[in-house]
Amino acid sequence: MNLLRPSVASEQGFASTITVRENLPSLVEAVVDALEGHLRQRLGEQRPKPLGLATGRTMVPIYAALVARVQRWPADELEHLRRSWCSFNLDEYVGLGAADRRSFAAYMARHVGKPLQLSPQQLHLPDGEAINPVQQAGSYAAQLQSFGGVGVQLLGLGSNGHVGFNEPPCGPEASCRVVSLSQSTRQQNAAAFGGDPSQVPSQSFTLGLKEILAADEIHLIVTGSAKAEILKKLLNSPCTDQLPASWLRNHPRVSLWADQAAVNGEIVAEAKLS
Repeated sequence: MNLLRPSVASEQGFASTITVRENLPSLVEAVVDALEGHLRQRLGEQRPKPLGLATGRTMVPIYAALVARVQRWPADELEHLRRSWCSFNLDEYVGLGAADRRSFAAYMARHVGKPLQLSPQQLHLPDGEAINPVQQAGSYAAQLQSFGGVGVQLLGLGSNGHVGFNEPPCGPEASCRVVSLSQSTRQQNAAAFGGDPSQVPSQSFTLGLKEILAADEIHLIVTGSAKAEILKKLLNSPCTDQLPASWLRNHPRVSLWADQAAVNGEIVAEAKLS
């Protein structure tokens, strides 16, 4: 694999670490190694901060591998993990309740909650069926704050540069709110809705960049050739509201994880290659 000329990202330090792996399975293994280490560290903490979790296709193999890994832990450690689990998700569709298979609450139950035998109360998400969505967004932000904010935040990268559902334009002061989803985002999420973007809810709750950037550390995971163009743009972009993920550059502890298909040759000089 060839290293290209250092990009803006390497000159200005987009991320604390940038790890590139040859393919998706090896990338998943590397990410899960890091996450498992964090979960083990939490076992020794009296009041660990909540995990910040994401959904979407990128996270499916991550959660599957992480669940398989921790299920092999000694029984006492696994039980401790279950008892102490507390996570807050980035987003949820407005109008979809937890019983709707297409909701992110249902996604989290399938991929994390049920396999690890967690109660729904341990997996925090906005209430998609809230009568007053704006009020619900404020309540969700306040609840997260009452738990001390996020410790480790997982993020995917949208094809238009969004993180969470922070659609462009979006600046670093944007807080938890209800947002309208762009056509490109609805297209990107159409698979869960029979492939029809018009069936994807037009609005969602999302934690804002304000809450995301307040996390102790952030892990941005980018996979597949479909994300190569936006990742190249991100690595070579200064902070701008037109590319919400670019504001991660201002965070002191960001780890970028990507497979070779996603970087497509745009590997910055400080990347770990394997």
